[in-house]
Amino acid sequence: MRKVKFIYNPFSGENTILNDIDTVIKLHLQKGYIVVPHRISFDIEIEKAFIDIDDTYEYIIVAGGDGTVDTVVNKMKELKIDLPLAILPTGTANDFAKFIGMPYDVGKACERILNSTPKPVDIAKINDKYFINVASTGLFTDVSQKTDVNLKNTIGKLAYYIKGIEQLPNFRKLKINVESEELDFDGEMYLMLVFNGQTAGNFKLATEAEVDDGKLDVIIVKAVNIIELLPLFIKMLKGEHLEDNGVIYFKTNKLHIKCNEDIVTDIDGEKGPDFPIDIECVKGGIKLLGINER
Repeated sequence: MRKVKFIYNPFSGENTILNDIDTVIKLHLQKGYIVVPHRISFDIEIEKAFIDIDDTYEYIIVAGGDGTVDTVVNKMKELKIDLPLAILPTGTANDFAKFIGMPYDVGKACERILNSTPKPVDIAKINDKYFINVASTGLFTDVSQKTDVNLKNTIGKLAYYIKGIEQLPNFRKLKINVESEELDFDGEMYLMLVFNGQTAGNFKLATEAEVDDGKLDVIIVKAVNIIELLPLFIKMLKGEHLEDNGVIYFKTNKLHIKCNEDIVTDIDGEKGPDFPIDIECVKGGIKLLGINER
């Protein structure tokens, strides 16, 4: 008997997975799999999803956004569960799923998963917590944290943009210190992003990122003059920003960041640890199903 654990977040996105649960089960039954569902709930610990995991399980499916995937990956690492993982992108932010080319249609995504083989891909680690897509700090990085969950589920990404506009009066230069083998930076910036994936908020910023190169892609938007920001933003929209003088870009497998400013860190839309922080790439840290071969 081949089994699949199906962990779904009913609160993610616009609750779309609730309309597709039967699709997930039906397509897997046709291939001879028994699907064992687990509904994520605020009053039930996520580790309950893994209480029955044994050698009859072939893989784990997680339906939700980047934050939900992070939660599952961290619990798998804590419990030393080494099963392949598959992602159904049903959250508000599905940046990593987009990076690996996962279809947004649940039926098509399941077909992709069922006809694929596991592939090792990189994940990242910030202090003692794993993440799949991006860690950030600076201006606007806590937008997701401050956005009401119900608002996100109702109007999706528009909720982020509304909250971002509200924070414009807080625009200021920030002092930060970054140390890595490849590059050191001690100066003022507006925004810093450390990518394991490629996009943030649906913007493709780490255009050179690879899913299995053992490297993180670091982008620091320097504290340039305000008049230079609009042209830089346009370049970012076009994916032409990495060579701009207002941007520091490099690849590394490990970096250390210090900051005394009153700002937070963010990990895939959730609050990250306080400074100082260490971020590293864990090469081949998980095995993924359904990944689009590049």
